[in-house]
Amino acid sequence: MTTTTIIILVLIGLIAGMLSGLIGIGGGVIIVPCLVYFLAFTQKDAQGTSLGLLMLPVGVLGVMQYYKMGHVDYKLIGILAIGFVLGSFLGSKLALTISDGNLKKIFAVIMILIACKILFFDKPKKDKTNLAPATTPTINTKT
Repeated sequence: MTTTTIIILVLIGLIAGMLSGLIGIGGGVIIVPCLVYFLAFTQKDAQGTSLGLLMLPVGVLGVMQYYKMGHVDYKLIGILAIGFVLGSFLGSKLALTISDGNLKKIFAVIMILIACKILFFDKPKKDKTNLAPATTPTINTKT
């Protein structure tokens, strides 16, 4: 794993944590698209990683299913968690200083921006499960 990848993972965790603390969103709305767009994860790898980070305590059975299929890498989850913990603290502190009306507007703008990105600027990616076994790339390092 490169230093750049680690920095991107911490930044994604920080942003997702801040938005989670600020307006109550994070995993599926922030982490999954960021992993897909900035680190070229497949949709399933991004979803498995997000579930591993956010739902492991309560969604352990879902995480286990993604893990069995090779879509969860616990090293990546640990790095994302560092940024997420700090970001959620900072985001919640900021949210408590903003009026409810302005917080709703911030939430709406972020949702619109994400929807526009997905609707108009999303590039199709090949799902690694559709590739021949010899050429299947993997992010999972189960040993």
